[in-house]
Amino acid sequence: MQLEIGKIHIKDVQFGNETKVVDGVLYVNKNELMEKISGDERIERVEVDIARPGDETRIIPVKDVIEPRVKVEGKGGIFPGFVNKVDTVGEGKTHVLSGAAVVTTGSIVGFQEGIIDMSGEGAKYTPFSKTNNLVIVCEPKKGVKQHEHEEAVRMIGFKAAAYIGEAGKNLNPDETKIYETLPLLEQVKKYADLPKIIYVYMLQSQGLLHDTYVYGVDAKKIIPTFLYPTEVFDGAVVSGNCVSACDKNPTYVHLNNPIIEDLYDRDGKDINFLGCIITNENVYLADKERSSNFTAKLVKYLGADAVIISEEGFGNPDADLVMNCNKISDMGVKTVLVTDEYAGQDGASQSLADSTPKGDAVVTAGNANELIVLPKMKKILGHSEAADIIAGGHAGSLRPDGTIEAELQVVTGSTSEVGFTKLTSKGY
Repeated sequence: MQLEIGKIHIKDVQFGNETKVVDGVLYVNKNELMEKISGDERIERVEVDIARPGDETRIIPVKDVIEPRVKVEGKGGIFPGFVNKVDTVGEGKTHVLSGAAVVTTGSIVGFQEGIIDMSGEGAKYTPFSKTNNLVIVCEPKKGVKQHEHEEAVRMIGFKAAAYIGEAGKNLNPDETKIYETLPLLEQVKKYADLPKIIYVYMLQSQGLLHDTYVYGVDAKKIIPTFLYPTEVFDGAVVSGNCVSACDKNPTYVHLNNPIIEDLYDRDGKDINFLGCIITNENVYLADKERSSNFTAKLVKYLGADAVIISEEGFGNPDADLVMNCNKISDMGVKTVLVTDEYAGQDGASQSLADSTPKGDAVVTAGNANELIVLPKMKKILGHSEAADIIAGGHAGSLRPDGTIEAELQVVTGSTSEVGFTKLTSKGY
């Protein structure tokens, strides 16, 4: 598959009479947008606002972050299985409003949602303090169940991003990049002398409100399978989960998965990037065994010399990560693991719930238990009191003066386990 991504650089978002992009400014017709996203009987009220980099604005609790994209040429449309038909995507041309994002918030859905601060200490840790955010505040009707609340907010976010993305359809991109993965035997022959690399892409799917979707199907219901990496860039994989904000992959991160980006950048130079194996993260032992068996079998069948494995979440998924590592290593295939750590506020505790001596090449995205203090913000989009409830917070996290003391875990994307983060490390 070959996909051309055209990026239209967005430097500001404003409301206007017409939804369009002019000189790098995204104008959004609020009335038209409201027509596109309204009508769900489970939602009592929807409000739309803007949060720009540097604003003294806090978005809390964050449900999802979504990048506006649109198919220009090729089969299907963005977010297949949700706002478009279930056609196989990943070919043709797609335009991206790079630098813009849709952020959904409102009354808390689950207890593992997050915070985006557009300035101050918290802004240092989230990549979404640098995007021009169209924030959609969704308030549910009384009595709506959590999973129905999540579905309603998720669909509103997708509809908004698809509507806004249309503004870039007929524009000339500021930047263009072509990604290509050939059918397997052709791809192997193309760079026959280079090591064959596969990305094992673990998707959060641990239970209710721990959902990731593939072409509209809950990943709990899949067995490991192969995806062309370009399918991911067109929204074949989207978030629907309410897991800890620090290492949750919002839809924006799936659309811009940096592991896939980096592997493409090195394809044909020092590696032969064969593609992605997607697998789920399960609750029960038998399901973990099944999925890790299938994943290892696919890796061997596809002839990989090495794999990169990323997880989403912590604790229970650590067991899936270790199973994948052990079984793939036992087949003679090298592994590199990407995770984050929950090592206690002092950093001295065991970092992962499971471990293996075969996991001898590991990339860490940081310690989510590190304690931080977020300053008071002039503007709140959502509900500040969620700071006392969300994972990483505690009773009293929201101080009387408006500051928040909590673990890094509360900040959206702070310890991203695919590396979509602002943290780094130093060797000594």
